[in-house]
Amino acid sequence: MSAHSTRPTAVATVVGRTGPDTGPAGPATATSLTTTPFTTAATAHGTATTPFTTAGPAAYRRLGEVLPALRVRCAPPRSGRGWLAGADLVTRPAALRELISHDARQGLARYGQPLRPDVAAGIGLHRFVWPAALLFTLPWFLERRVPLLAPGDIAVRRRTGELTVRPGAFLCLPDDPAAPVTTVPPAALPGSPPPPPGARTVPDEAALAAGLRSALADFLTPVLDAFRPEVRRGPRTLWAMATDAVVEGLWYAGGLLGEEERARTELAALFAPGVSGASGQPDPRAARPAPECAPFTPGAGFTAPASGGTERSDRCRASCCLVYTAQAEAMCAGCPRVTRG
Repeated sequence: MSAHSTRPTAVATVVGRTGPDTGPAGPATATSLTTTPFTTAATAHGTATTPFTTAGPAAYRRLGEVLPALRVRCAPPRSGRGWLAGADLVTRPAALRELISHDARQGLARYGQPLRPDVAAGIGLHRFVWPAALLFTLPWFLERRVPLLAPGDIAVRRRTGELTVRPGAFLCLPDDPAAPVTTVPPAALPGSPPPPPGARTVPDEAALAAGLRSALADFLTPVLDAFRPEVRRGPRTLWAMATDAVVEGLWYAGGLLGEEERARTELAALFAPGVSGASGQPDPRAARPAPECAPFTPGAGFTAPASGGTERSDRCRASCCLVYTAQAEAMCAGCPRVTRG
C-alpha cells in the first residue's frame, strides 16, 4: 500500500486519494487530524448564521457527517494554546517553522529517521492546504457559493485537528437566494480589495469557476511565498503541490459524499488546460497563451479508474512529495516519477 493510498476512515480504500492527514507521508500519528471527530458550529460570537447570509457552514456540516477527521467552526481566527492564525503563518517565519516541526516529528516517528527539512516542509504545506482549500471548494461543490477568504480569516490547531474560518463575502449565481440585484464585474473578483460581507453575483457557472480559482490563488499566493524558503522549490513546483492538495481534497470528500464521479468531472473542468488567460485573451508577451487555470497546474490529472485490486492510482499527481527519500518503498502510487516514467 502506497503512502497516498491509506484512508483515515472506515470507507473502502481507493488508491491515490489522500485523506486530511494521510498526506504525502502517509497516515499521521495519534495526535493527527485523523483522530479527531469532525463537527461544525455555524456560529460566531454566539450569533447563528443562515444559508442566506454566508457560504460554507452547510457544506462543512454535511462533510462532517461522513468525515470524522476535522473540526471546523465558523468563528474569528484564534492564536495561542496550540492555535496558529493564518495571518501569523504568512508573516512570522517562526510560526511557520513551528507548524513544519509538527510534521517533522510525525515523520521521525513513522519512518524511524529524520525527514529532510525540505521534505518535512513539503508535507506541512500539503497538510495545511488540503483542509484550507476545502473551505473554498466544498461550498462551491455543494452550494455553488465561493467564499472570499484571506489567510487572516482562518486558524488551525494541528494537534487537535481544529480549524476556524471567519465567513465574509462570497460569490454566487444569479438564482441564488442570497443574490443581490447587481452583478459583480470581473474586475471586482478576487484580487481587488476585500469586499464587505455579503453575496457578490457572477453571471454563470464559468464565471463562478473562475472566481473559485481566483479566490484560491489569492489565498494561496502568500502561503506559498511563506513556505518557499523552507520547501526550497520554485513557484511552478509549489503551485503543482497546491494543485495536488486542492484536487485530492475535493476528490476525497466527493467520494465520502457519494459523489465521486461528479467531483472528478467538475475538478477536471475546473483545472482544464484551456487556451487563454483569465481575461479570455492571450498574453502577447508570452511565448504561448497562459492556461485559464493559471497559476495552478493545468489538468486535474485523472486517468481511467484502476481496477482488479491494482495498486495503480487513477490520478497522476502534478508534483512529487519526496517521501521516498525517507522510505524507498513509500513511493506513492500516483507519483509522477512512476506514472510518467
